[in-house]
Amino acid sequence: MNKNMGTADRIIRVIIAAIIGVLYFTDTITGTLGIILLVLALVFVLTSLVSFCPLYLPFGIKTCHSKEKK
Repeated sequence: MNKNMGTADRIIRVIIAAIIGVLYFTDTITGTLGIILLVLALVFVLTSLVSFCPLYLPFGIKTCHSKEKK
């Protein structure tokens, strides 16, 4: 698994996950939508920790800077 997420991408995902978590636990978002968003927030945190997003592969997206070999 090669890294395909840059630092900015990882930080944005963690911030979004934190916002979703706060909204869910303060009962601003509830029900099925709340659970779906909470699962999405968990996926955001997990992908940020490993710096790899599987959805980037089919589209060829890479937000990290690759080191050039000389």
